[in-house]
Amino acid sequence: MNGLVKLLSAYAGNTVAGPSDGKENAMVQKAIVGEKVGMTQVWDEDNKVVPVTVVKVTPCRVVQVKTPHTDGYSAIQVTVGTKDASKLTKPEAGHFAKAGVEAGTELVELRLDDVSGFTVGHEFGADIFEAGEVVDAIATSKGKGFAGVMKRHNFSGQRASHGAHLVHRMPGAIGQCATPARVFKGTRMAGRMGGERVTTQSLRIVKTDTERNVVLVKGSVPGPKGGTVVIRNAIKHASNEGSDA
Repeated sequence: MNGLVKLLSAYAGNTVAGPSDGKENAMVQKAIVGEKVGMTQVWDEDNKVVPVTVVKVTPCRVVQVKTPHTDGYSAIQVTVGTKDASKLTKPEAGHFAKAGVEAGTELVELRLDDVSGFTVGHEFGADIFEAGEVVDAIATSKGKGFAGVMKRHNFSGQRASHGAHLVHRMPGAIGQCATPARVFKGTRMAGRMGGERVTTQSLRIVKTDTERNVVLVKGSVPGPKGGTVVIRNAIKHASNEGSDA
């Protein structure tokens, strides 16, 4: 926890440069795996507060390169951190031994359109992104447990008077009687909320700190503190201009 506080406080009050010139980001060209540290704020060149999420990016090691010829699609499998070999399962140990790469704590697959520039054992870090680039952040959202329809689906609820008795937060009717005599699939009802893969699109990189191995992303990133986050170049943003609109 002390390390988290120190890392967040190191950026509070910092001044960052403005966005860079636009670049074409039509395909998934690069991606990185990081750990969500938390949120803080920095100031831009106009002395305006910019809320940012701090993502710690440990250098990634390529464990496997997948190509359309061998696997049917293009991707790289990377690992981060280190893990004691005695704590690995036999399939995991064999997988890392075959690649000749030190075992890590995470094993993540990054889908890229072109993997020709990667080889097994290759390392890359936060320096692949620059300030001003537009990215997508992918992570598993926070689990909320079993939630009702008002929290899960933003229902307005039932009336608060005139005969409404203990039904204020209930969903109401969910179907018809004899026809069709069933509940349609996809009907919004209470259930487990959160804990799903979420992609937040078109976020701007505010700063890349290669000394601390962190990336500052403007706005919120899915998932809890300490969660694994994949940052890739934005696939729905053809230019880096105008992402703040």
